[in-house]
Amino acid sequence: MTNDLPQLDNECFQIPDTTKLFPVQRSTHAPRILLLYGSLRERSFSRLMAEEAARLLQAMGAETRMFNPSGLPLPDDAPESHPKVIELRELCTWAEGMVWSSPERHGAMTGIMKSQIDWIPLALGAIRPTQGKTLAVMQVCGGSQSFNAVNQMRVLGRWMRMITIPNQSSVAMAYKEFDEAGRMKPSSYYDRLVDVMEELMKFTLMTRDASDYLVDRYSERREALAEMQKRAGLDKL
Repeated sequence: MTNDLPQLDNECFQIPDTTKLFPVQRSTHAPRILLLYGSLRERSFSRLMAEEAARLLQAMGAETRMFNPSGLPLPDDAPESHPKVIELRELCTWAEGMVWSSPERHGAMTGIMKSQIDWIPLALGAIRPTQGKTLAVMQVCGGSQSFNAVNQMRVLGRWMRMITIPNQSSVAMAYKEFDEAGRMKPSSYYDRLVDVMEELMKFTLMTRDASDYLVDRYSERREALAEMQKRAGLDKL
């Protein structure tokens, strides 16, 4: 190891390994995608858009599941043993990628959307329910096109240590873009939705087998080594 980096802990430092980024043994099961939406209205356009996204993902070979936020308590207003909290966290653990679909309300994502994300911890014991997994964000607007909700969800996705894909979808005047059956009409907005789901699938297939390696960090390796050395020292006493 070079002496130009005296601050570095050589025992924890690693050079990126392409064999771990591109393992020979690749997963062959259908990519597992969880979809969350941010409105409980009977005709919820964020839900309709998520359902349209699910159809596209299934056509591309994914297995999809959708979480219904109805009945989910406010964060910290119920124990973690609440059935809806358990359901949400189990779905997040199951998923290899996610789609977050929210209306824009008062210039932001809805509280329903944020509550779902707030119930998802960075770690559940040794399990990381979001880290290293892919994420696509999209929003529906009641008026002109805006990007406030998707921008906020991007910040949250990065905070949750997810691989938030570059593309995104924002549908203006969403009430005009869905027919009476709840299906999205052909339009440039629909084409963008296809683009986003296609990109999500590609990123998920590319990264899911290396997700643990992608979130393996030098700082955390140092912390783990220090804890191990501390325990070893205590054992000698």
